[in-house]
Amino acid sequence: MDVVFGFVGYDFAVLVADRAATQQIIVQKLDEDKIVELDSTKIMALSGPKGDCVAFGEYLRANVRLYRLKYGHELDVSATAHYARNELAEALRSGPYQVNCLLAGFDKLKNEPELHFMDYLATCHRVNTGGHGYGGMFCLSLFDKHWVPNMSRAQAMDLVDLCVGEVCERLVTAPTDYLVKIVDKNGCETIVYDATDRLKKRRDLMADVAARMASMN
Repeated sequence: MDVVFGFVGYDFAVLVADRAATQQIIVQKLDEDKIVELDSTKIMALSGPKGDCVAFGEYLRANVRLYRLKYGHELDVSATAHYARNELAEALRSGPYQVNCLLAGFDKLKNEPELHFMDYLATCHRVNTGGHGYGGMFCLSLFDKHWVPNMSRAQAMDLVDLCVGEVCERLVTAPTDYLVKIVDKNGCETIVYDATDRLKKRRDLMADVAARMASMN
């Protein structure tokens, strides 16, 4: 029942994930962080069984740091995606990680953001938008219609509002608490997103705008 999605903007990438950790019909906790910060310019959102997500996320973060300490420079976003994909592929033949991932980051050499889509079968593609889980599926059609290249931060948050609003409307047991993480060349910014409060303010604002337009006509 995970809700994980992301997309790239002008000079940043956005990952969004709900904070509910569930096991079938049981809610285990409501403050889970499903987006791992691998280093200052790379983050990864994980969807799947919580044990596998935690183990794979910690393993990947530790090895990215080990590479930096060993060789004196960081892996770029693409190299990190290929490394993660290789680990998933090797695990398929032993003890597979039932983990689906979105890896986002900012490549300082290319001076551009990147987003990589991976699933538990070790598929890996660079994409502009992507999602995992039931909630992520509802966002795909919205990305087709509303995502545009070189989005600003304001446009990005509007798109997050649209996606979360669609999930809350369509998904039977939709979570209301999310984390939004935005990564750019300066690092990672974390936003605690309360869907109930934010979407209410958005509806009130839209109603106010509609009322003003009607009064002008």
